[in-house]
Amino acid sequence: MWTSRSSGAAGVSVARDAAGRGLRVALFEQNDFGGGAAPASPHLMHGNFIDLERGHALRVRRALTERDIALRTAPHLVRPRRFILPVHVDERPPAMLRAGLYAYGRLVPKGDLPRSEALDLTIHEAGHPLKRSLGLALAWSDCTVDESRLVVLSAVDAAARGAAIRTGARCVWADRSDVWRLTVVNRGRRETVTARALVNASGAWTRSIAESVLHLPAVQANFTKVSQIVVKRIVDRDDVYVLQNDDRRMIYAIPYHRDFTLIGTSERSFEGDPAVMSAGADDIAYLCTAVSRYFRERIEPADVVHAMAGGYTAAGHDGFMKLDRRSGKAPLLTLIGGVTTGARRRGEIALARLTSFFKASPDSARSWTAGSPLPGGDFGSPHSWDALDDQVAHVRKRWLFLNESHAQRLVAAYGTRVEQILGVAKSVDDLGPVFGDDLTGAEVRYLMREEFARFADDILWRRSKLGLTISRQDRAALEAFMAAA
Repeated sequence: MWTSRSSGAAGVSVARDAAGRGLRVALFEQNDFGGGAAPASPHLMHGNFIDLERGHALRVRRALTERDIALRTAPHLVRPRRFILPVHVDERPPAMLRAGLYAYGRLVPKGDLPRSEALDLTIHEAGHPLKRSLGLALAWSDCTVDESRLVVLSAVDAAARGAAIRTGARCVWADRSDVWRLTVVNRGRRETVTARALVNASGAWTRSIAESVLHLPAVQANFTKVSQIVVKRIVDRDDVYVLQNDDRRMIYAIPYHRDFTLIGTSERSFEGDPAVMSAGADDIAYLCTAVSRYFRERIEPADVVHAMAGGYTAAGHDGFMKLDRRSGKAPLLTLIGGVTTGARRRGEIALARLTSFFKASPDSARSWTAGSPLPGGDFGSPHSWDALDDQVAHVRKRWLFLNESHAQRLVAAYGTRVEQILGVAKSVDDLGPVFGDDLTGAEVRYLMREEFARFADDILWRRSKLGLTISRQDRAALEAFMAAA
């Protein structure tokens, strides 16, 4: 089995699931995991209650089930939060929102997350950063997720289960007979790989790969550029603010890497090379205007410290999956789109469609990912709202030299695998050089050894968000350290 340019959740979910069933898997990623569309995702692991407005109750229920699975299997990456939706007089009527949230609550599987409620913003702390004209808000519980790390750790788990993982590897040619014969340029070296089935999960590059590499008609799909911006933190709370814009879209203001707020998303149709996709001035202005309708502190384009964009297909919430099977020919499965919340389930569905092409065995037909934690996610009892905080307290008790901020970042990224980074260290000095606030040589070596990091950007933007704060001098020192490692 083979996947190309699978920097998003879809490709690694298939590879992980297949490897865990005992299948031989090779995954080729042209650049790095967690790139592509992942940085521009809304970082939400939720049911998206506004989908009820479109009549998609079953979709919402499936998403909520997947949210709770992710909360159990990746408690370090999936964070329960309160979602605050201020009621704006120019948008949906309060009665409509209340009805939607009531239905949403009825679809939520039983769990420990607090139920929904109405908030009087004139007296509740959630109203402090908002304009005085906003008097009512609805609140409920959902989750945020670090999607880039979700993708990376899925690849790490796939490798641990036997998958051959190659980053910096690009498929340039494919011949199809009873097997696929692929020509791959792997970090400058040409290799030939054979596979009994091929999975193309290349996101915005699906069309170009189908035409130029697979020599097949491209699956017809329209792609959308999704943009987000990062500003200095505008709320002193860990809540997610859900803002109704005047075009009926929902804009999210999400706590982001300690001292920042992530605002998204802007969506625009896109034609062209996905590799040069970027957030434009119109995208940035749109998001600033949308947020400024609600918050007392007006956000201007000059306040944006970072902007990002990625390509998504218009195939919808569940994405698009097509199996091309022809007599005497090895199968091709094409995956396009779909939200992060459903990625694990899409991997499971993909394997169900491919199982018949492999020699039957008990493991190859076994669904397993819903009950197996991602690396670092074996907290023991991850259902509590305070599970991450409890793990931070445990880490600080064992490594007394860590401050609260450093411990929180490490646990949120690595969970129980923090031990593999810190080991027997008795002080920060035992961890090697420090780059920026708290990125140590020990952490960098771990990322290069265990998580496929090759370049500074792999660490600063995809395996962490430290690129937001690191100085030019520290970045240069990090690059020199990695080159010598």
